[in-house]
Amino acid sequence: MSEFPRPVEISRLPGGESVFAIAATPAERAALARRFGLLTLERLEARVTLARLAGGLVRLAAELSADVQQECVVTLAPVESRVDDRFSLVYGARDDEHEVVLSGEAELVAPLVGDTLDLGEAVAQQLSLALDPYPRAPGVEAALPVDSGKTSPFAVLAVGKERR
Repeated sequence: MSEFPRPVEISRLPGGESVFAIAATPAERAALARRFGLLTLERLEARVTLARLAGGLVRLAAELSADVQQECVVTLAPVESRVDDRFSLVYGARDDEHEVVLSGEAELVAPLVGDTLDLGEAVAQQLSLALDPYPRAPGVEAALPVDSGKTSPFAVLAVGKERR
């Protein structure tokens, strides 16, 4: 079960576009923070638009915004950041994994199981993709190996290669 469930029955959607404003509750944010290894998830909101397309397909277009706190990969200090992202997905009942051409662009069709689409799970998955995989505290550079001045044990191999 999703930590941020916002199910929508596709058969109940009217023609045209349907717009949903969703926001995670404190308990949902805490569960998502655990799922994604965040120190905190202070805010998660999204504006999701669903539109029916030809062939029984449904397009989900969304804008999400979140305030997160992650651990610095170098110092482990808390790093606060804001995540703003836009994404679009196409869902449909398909028995193969071929691409479908929509609006002149090839798009993969995500499987739609049954008649329900979970808007919250789609937003949560996109948030996980939009997070900084290597957050660093301000002023912290990547940890680089320090040259100790010692010769590498592999330097002998390089010398041997040069003699050939």
